[in-house]
Amino acid sequence: MTKTRMDIIASISKGTGIPVKEVRTVIESFLEEVKEVYYTNNRIEFRGFGVFGNKFRKGRIGRNPRTNEEVKIPGRWLPSFKPSKVLKKEVENKVFTAG
Repeated sequence: MTKTRMDIIASISKGTGIPVKEVRTVIESFLEEVKEVYYTNNRIEFRGFGVFGNKFRKGRIGRNPRTNEEVKIPGRWLPSFKPSKVLKKEVENKVFTAG
């Protein structure tokens, strides 16, 4: 099951008693801050959760499957998330016991 942004906002609002409008403002501000970190090539670290940052993917030579012609694929920056060891372990334990 996929949770949407509005599902998360509603869940936080219900759990905390904070109005949906205020929770939405906080979530939107948080996401804008994460985007700004990506744009400036910085990183955000949440201890026990993970790190948001950028990774550079080196350029390479690819192949067009229709013509079998070689194509140069340039290097590029991609947003990344690296989960912490704590989060990995929690997910493994929760998914294992739920499944």
